[in-house]
Amino acid sequence: MRRAPGLIATLAVLAGCQAVPGGRQEAETVQALPAPAATAPQPAAPASAPLPGPSSFVVTGALEQGGWIRGQVPGGTVRASFERQALSVDEDGRFFAAFDRDAAAAAELVAELRDGRRVVTPLVVQPRDWQIERVDIARRPGGMTDAFWRIREPELARIEAARNVGADSRGWAQAFIWPVKGRISGRFGSQRIYRGEPGAYHSGLDIATGESGTPFVAPADGVVTLAATTSFSLEGHLLIIDHGNGLNSAFLHCSDIAVREGEVVRQGQYIGNIGATGRATGPHLHWSMKWRDARLDPLLFTGPMN
Repeated sequence: MRRAPGLIATLAVLAGCQAVPGGRQEAETVQALPAPAATAPQPAAPASAPLPGPSSFVVTGALEQGGWIRGQVPGGTVRASFERQALSVDEDGRFFAAFDRDAAAAAELVAELRDGRRVVTPLVVQPRDWQIERVDIARRPGGMTDAFWRIREPELARIEAARNVGADSRGWAQAFIWPVKGRISGRFGSQRIYRGEPGAYHSGLDIATGESGTPFVAPADGVVTLAATTSFSLEGHLLIIDHGNGLNSAFLHCSDIAVREGEVVRQGQYIGNIGATGRATGPHLHWSMKWRDARLDPLLFTGPMN
């Protein structure tokens, strides 16, 4: 597992690495974050009435580009943020946050405490060696025709609305499972460079089973926020599940969708079948994940495919 130079001395890091298909390694990192010096110190709470919870942030997860963290805020926290975004914290002080594919090397957690202090904790975000293909041809001209935009605009509106539902689910707190097992035919973050001009990177993970109709299951609990029974122009039959706390999964190119919008699904439940609908060269499941605006690598949620 790579470790960024200049690792912040205040972080005690325990890491375990596991092999994943294709030779990558998935790192699940536990950062036990000691309490940094808090700004604007206030008189300590009486010894007889200590604030509940840890004295600093404690996080676990994959602290790398396209990765994620789950954690607990310091005791006495009244507000918490990650990179200046307010965090949703449950009754036990637990939260979820994630790192975009192009996240910077450093991030920051901030807690405002009941006694007026402010705890600031830095995080080190490991860089990734993305699969980059450089081709000596010019990139095709971009842009949509007016006719295609009339089709595409309402599809994009439905996708955005589905991702912003904010469902009441605790799927985000679960250990995710593979929706289906097969050959990984496309990796998250891979990208082509056309004579120095970058194309769009691959926003999900492609899993091929060799045939259309293979069933797949929910990787974690959630609520169905989009079930496109009419094929979208690019995604085909598209299914989106909201896992709560800003985290959601999208499944593209389905041949069939077995659940309805608004339905609560449980981890391991059959939810659809793999297909090649929309813009696809063959049957496969494209699984993409987002937390708020950050695009994430599903491979960092699942562990190895056994």
